[in-house]
Amino acid sequence: MAIQTFHLSKSFGNYRIFEDLSFEIPTGECFALFGSNGAGKTTLLRILATLVRPTSGSFTVLGHDGVTEKESVRQVTMFLAHGSHLYDDLDAQENLRFAMAMRGQYPSHRALKVALDQVSLGAFSDMKTRNFSAGMKRRLALAKVILAQPQVLLLDEPYNALDEGGVQVTNQIIREVTQRAGMVFMTTHDREKAHLVAHRTGLLNRGLLTFSHTDQHPAHDIS
Repeated sequence: MAIQTFHLSKSFGNYRIFEDLSFEIPTGECFALFGSNGAGKTTLLRILATLVRPTSGSFTVLGHDGVTEKESVRQVTMFLAHGSHLYDDLDAQENLRFAMAMRGQYPSHRALKVALDQVSLGAFSDMKTRNFSAGMKRRLALAKVILAQPQVLLLDEPYNALDEGGVQVTNQIIREVTQRAGMVFMTTHDREKAHLVAHRTGLLNRGLLTFSHTDQHPAHDIS
């Protein structure tokens, strides 16, 4: 299994975000999580990315314990948060080189060019990202995924600020991850776009998580 959680709970002070979440997501699957604002979707994603510690319970990512083996989890995952997390004074290529170096990866100039071309930013490779639109910044973040080739991809609201072309690029990258036996876990409010690539969807509501299959993909058994 790519992700397994065991009685996972998270509280902030006396406010309980969710509790007793136990589920499995296999490799080769895209899972889309829906829920209202404040339901805990991003918090759950940040826990799986080892950025937030659960209040109780445990989880594993590709067999690595998410609490005691954080570095091992981070080596096999990539988390694209809602914000761009780019350096405005660097151009597109420099941002990619820096991000990859932080992961211990050093792509060639050609690899950088191919990734930028794939997200339709090849013509802007030397432009400072301070001049990028929100959609261009999202596309540049997707180029990181192309270069990093993570086994587990965590996406927080991946369709925000994207035009139709950007949505198509995003979904193509999601398909490529799952086709090479990776796994994608996304949070989103856009059910229509997510259903194009998701094998399963879930709804986080009042601390409870329920699952359903989509019509476009073969179903997996829910444990």
